[in-house]
Amino acid sequence: MRASSAAIGGTSAMVLLFLPPALFLFTLFVALPMGEAAWYSFYSWNGYGAPTDFVGWRNFELLFANRAFRIALTNNFLIIVVSLAIQLPLALGMAILLADRVRGTATFRLIFFLPYILAEVAAGLIWRFVYDGEYGLLAKLWELFGATPPHVLAEPDIAIYAIMVVVVWKYFGFHMMLYIAGLQQIDRSLYEAAHIDGATGWQIFRRITVPLLGSTIRLSVFFAILGSIQLFDLIMPLTKGGPSDSTQTMVTYLYSYGVTRMRIGFGSAVGVVLFLICVVFAFGYKRVLMRHD
Repeated sequence: MRASSAAIGGTSAMVLLFLPPALFLFTLFVALPMGEAAWYSFYSWNGYGAPTDFVGWRNFELLFANRAFRIALTNNFLIIVVSLAIQLPLALGMAILLADRVRGTATFRLIFFLPYILAEVAAGLIWRFVYDGEYGLLAKLWELFGATPPHVLAEPDIAIYAIMVVVVWKYFGFHMMLYIAGLQQIDRSLYEAAHIDGATGWQIFRRITVPLLGSTIRLSVFFAILGSIQLFDLIMPLTKGGPSDSTQTMVTYLYSYGVTRMRIGFGSAVGVVLFLICVVFAFGYKRVLMRHD
């Protein structure tokens, strides 16, 4: 009984020691800025002096009536769909191929993981050169077939799809490493028993791999969706949201229409909407799909 009381007392002491600094930092760098953003969103303000021009919900009305914001929402949705339908299955397939500790797999893991290590701005600049219709790699490939090279990033109808290719290339290595870590925790005797019983590869994948990898898959989906909602760094060096707002996401829209145009009140309204979307998704996903993980 004394040992139990001592353990409880030690835990309480640790909580009292480490919780106040964490709460202070959270309040200073998260809660207060979000509170200020919510307050500024009700003003027409350029960032100078104190906000005085109270406009109520006008910023939010302008936001949802704006065509560029609707495009940004659609693009975020498309990026989520591509991430879930292409990026994650590709990452899982590569993880299954490279999960075994055999000679050469570590090299391929490093190759596929390198794009994730690369800074987003650097990756965007590299792909901007690749897509360049005059001197880029894509232009040279088209010239080999005697065709006129396209200016991919200058075409409103296809620029967002070019960015999706970069998103898949950049982040699938991260999810692949998550899946590899999960696969290596599965007891190999389960696979051996399944092979002895005559199970096919698809049956093993469906009955053993996917169920035992469930928590890892749910975590990977969470990261993919949240990252897609917050996508910004890749787009700025590639298109800056253009042409004609065709590659805007919610974060690039906030930057383009709020920060660069000195419409801080309007930009704060965008930030509030983005924050609410992320919070509702995060807590809803955790409560519904990850409550047992």
